[in-house]
Amino acid sequence: MIIIAAILAIFVYGLIAAFLGTILPDLSERFHLTPKQNGTIAFAQALGLMIASLAVGPLIDNEGKKVGLVLGLALISIALLLLPRARGFGSIVALLFVLGMGGGIVVTGANALVSDVAEVHRATALTFVNLFFGLGGLITPFLSANLFKGNSVRLGYSIALLTIGTLAVQLLARIPGPTGAKGFVLSNAGTVLGRPELFLLGLFLFLYVSCEVGIWNWLVQHLIAQGIPESRGLNILSLGFALGLLIGRMVISPILMRVPALTATLLAAICMAITTALLVNATSAKQAWILVFLAGISMAPVFPTTLAIVGDAFPRMTGTAIGIVITCGWAGLAVSSRIIGAIARGDPRRLKKALLVIPAFSAVMVALNIAILATLYFLPIHATQSLLSGEAMEAVAGEIDAEPAHCPDLGLNQRSVFACVSSPQRIFTWPPTGIYKTAQSPASGLAAATNSLGSLSPGCSSSKEGAGRSVHHGKA
Repeated sequence: MIIIAAILAIFVYGLIAAFLGTILPDLSERFHLTPKQNGTIAFAQALGLMIASLAVGPLIDNEGKKVGLVLGLALISIALLLLPRARGFGSIVALLFVLGMGGGIVVTGANALVSDVAEVHRATALTFVNLFFGLGGLITPFLSANLFKGNSVRLGYSIALLTIGTLAVQLLARIPGPTGAKGFVLSNAGTVLGRPELFLLGLFLFLYVSCEVGIWNWLVQHLIAQGIPESRGLNILSLGFALGLLIGRMVISPILMRVPALTATLLAAICMAITTALLVNATSAKQAWILVFLAGISMAPVFPTTLAIVGDAFPRMTGTAIGIVITCGWAGLAVSSRIIGAIARGDPRRLKKALLVIPAFSAVMVALNIAILATLYFLPIHATQSLLSGEAMEAVAGEIDAEPAHCPDLGLNQRSVFACVSSPQRIFTWPPTGIYKTAQSPASGLAAATNSLGSLSPGCSSSKEGAGRSVHHGKA
C-alpha cells in the first residue's frame, strides 16, 4: 500500500509536469500571451517548486511523509480547480505558483518515502516508481490532443479529479511516521550542508531539470513554429518524449541492480547531449518524434538515480538532503525557462536557437558527473571531522590495514569505507563497489573507528571474518 501511494503521487506529479507545456498554446491564444510571458508563467511554477521542496524537507523528516503528501496533493487540487476560472496573466501566474508548491511537496515526499522503504535497492525502486512519472507525462498531452481537442479547461478538471482520488489514497494508506533517528535536527544540519557532494549533486540535477522541462514546456511551441500542427506536436510530446521516459525507466530499473548509479548517469548525460542537439535541428515531424523518443530514453534514469545517490550518501536527514537537491533542480526549471524565453524574444521561430541551451547543459552534465565520481571516491576529512573522535581518528589513520576482498559488484550504495594510512588527512572510498577486509586490526581500535564511522555517510558496520574483521556498508 505504501508503494501504491508513492506510485500514485508520482503519477499525479507526472500529469502536472506536462500540464503547463500542454496548455500553453491554448492559454497563449486565449489571453494573447507572448513567449516572454510564457517564460514568466513557467518561472512562477518553478519558484513554487523551489520554495516547497526546500521547506518541506525538515517537515517530512520531523512530521512524516504522509503530512507532506497530503498537503501537496491538496494544493495541486486547489490550483487545478481554480485555473479554468483565471481571468488573465496575473491570475495564471499566481495559480501556477500554487501548482508548483504542491508539486514540489509531492515529489520530495514521495521520493523520500521510497528512499526510506527500499534502502537495499534504492536506485532500482526509485527508478521503478518514477516510471509512473513518465506515464503521467504521456497521458496529459495525449488526452489533450485526442480526447479534449486542446481544451485546457476540461483537461484541468480531469487531472484535478485524479488528484483528489490520490489524496484519498494517501489518507487511507498506513504510511510510517517519522523515525526520529533520521529526523531533522538543526544542530546537525551543518554535517549535511558542509559536504560538497550535496551541492555537486544539486548542480547536476539543476542542469538535468533544465533540459527535461525545456522539452516539456517548449517543444510543442517549437514544432508549431516549424509548421507542424498543434495536435501532432502534442502527440509527439506524449508518444515521443513521455513514452521514451516511461520505457527507459522500465528498462533501466533492473539494470541498476548491476550497474553503478554514477555510470548510468554518465552514459545518460552523453546520450542526452547527442539526441537533443539533433532534435533541435530536426526537419520533419517523423525525425522529431524519433529523436525526442531517444532523448526521453536517455533522460529516463537521471532524476531517480540522482536521488538514489543522495539517499545513499545521506542516511540521516534524508528528506532534508533530497529536498535541497530537488530544490536545485527546480532552480534549473526557472533559469532555463527564462533563458529560453529571453533568447526567443517574442518570436516562436527563434525557439530553434533558444533550445540549444538543452544540449549545452547536457554537455556540462557529463563533466560534472565525472567531478561527482571523483568527490565520492575521496571524502575530505574536514567535512566529517566533527563526527570522528580523536581516538577513532588515530585508529583510522594508524591501525587499519586495508586489503581488497574479491566480491561481486554491489552498486554504489554498498561501497567500502576505509582509511588511507599514508595520508591521515583523507578518508576515501575505493573502489565505489568493493568491500575491504582489515587483517589483524586491534579490536579496540577498530571498534572505535567503526563506532565513529557509523555516523558517517554512507555508514559502516563490522563483522568477524576469519582472523580479521571487515568494515563495510550495509545491514550486515
